[in-house]
Amino acid sequence: MSNPLIIEAVPGTSYADITREFDAPVEALFRAHADPELFRQWIGPGGERTEITHWDFRTGGGYRFVQRDKDGEYAFRGVFHTVRENELIIQTFEFEGWPDEVSVDCIRFEALEGGRSRIVDHSVFSTVEVLESMQSEGMERGMREGYDKLDELLAAEG
Repeated sequence: MSNPLIIEAVPGTSYADITREFDAPVEALFRAHADPELFRQWIGPGGERTEITHWDFRTGGGYRFVQRDKDGEYAFRGVFHTVRENELIIQTFEFEGWPDEVSVDCIRFEALEGGRSRIVDHSVFSTVEVLESMQSEGMERGMREGYDKLDELLAAEG
């Protein structure tokens, strides 16, 4: 059974707080975000194939990836503003199909007892409407399915 995904978005605000625990050490969880080969295996909903087209994982670096499913392809890009190993990633996130709308994510990695870990992500969107649209377009499903795939990847890497 997977750990629950908790998304707290107060109506009328343009931010969401996302929390998820993992049955793996913080170093493995961070590596799954930092290594493009690992990242492409778990990011996004099930059934989508991900191709990394640009990956420069460092403070000031950037990324771009394309996901494909039976209905088409979807590209995402962003900038890694701050990377602190096993501790913090501050990055932007932009769906290229919705240009000019960029969220900023502050993702904290927390070590827990028993070799477990937690992600705490504060995502800020440009407007309330953008966050509401992301939610209605399946943000929770995509994150939940992606993190479930990450659980499997971490267990296999374990």
